[in-house]
Amino acid sequence: MRIRRPRLPRTRTGRRRLVQAVMAGCVLALLPSTWLYVSTAERLRTLADVPSAKVAVVFGAGLAGGEPSPYLANRLDAAATLYREGRIEVVLVTGDNSRRDYDEPDAMRTYLTGHGVPSERIVRDYAGFDTWDSCVRARKIFGVDRAVLISQGFHIRRAVALCEAAGVASYGVGVTEKHDVTWYYGGTREVFAAGKAVLDTVFRPDPTFLGPRENGVTKALAEARG
Repeated sequence: MRIRRPRLPRTRTGRRRLVQAVMAGCVLALLPSTWLYVSTAERLRTLADVPSAKVAVVFGAGLAGGEPSPYLANRLDAAATLYREGRIEVVLVTGDNSRRDYDEPDAMRTYLTGHGVPSERIVRDYAGFDTWDSCVRARKIFGVDRAVLISQGFHIRRAVALCEAAGVASYGVGVTEKHDVTWYYGGTREVFAAGKAVLDTVFRPDPTFLGPRENGVTKALAEARG
């Protein structure tokens, strides 16, 4: 069976309409990314000027040989710096632990304790399967209503927008990276992820796993002041 290849319009009007349709499709595809850029413009800071907060949220970014990937380690380094400078009191690490041989939160905790953050100041969220889940669980499960969010620059706008929609007043710190293959992949992925972010903020689905309320953050904050 022969498959017919699509033919370009033969008339000038047809070609013009095709170009217009392609341009309209591109505009629609970029609208979610534009919304993220505009809606979070006032909520982004650098590591040097981010306001102090009780809690910092660090999002998982993969493991390599059971240890944080270089991208994740960079996020954790930023959190450790803020803790050592006294600008945060507790770190909530949120990531994937959907199977026994893959545990982002524990690896993140081990890394932070090795970089000067006491274990009792680190709270683990084992069901942060994506950014929306992490934000909703931070608010509903751990009771976080204000936080500094830490991620890479290409992801931080989406993180801030989703956490704001989930009820967490947020400032975002986008740590810098060299522009390697992973960086370009992450930036490209965000164009498509922005569309899902719009749907999440509109429909506000429950996370993959919600579960009961946990007092880990409240307890860690109390101990920090005690």
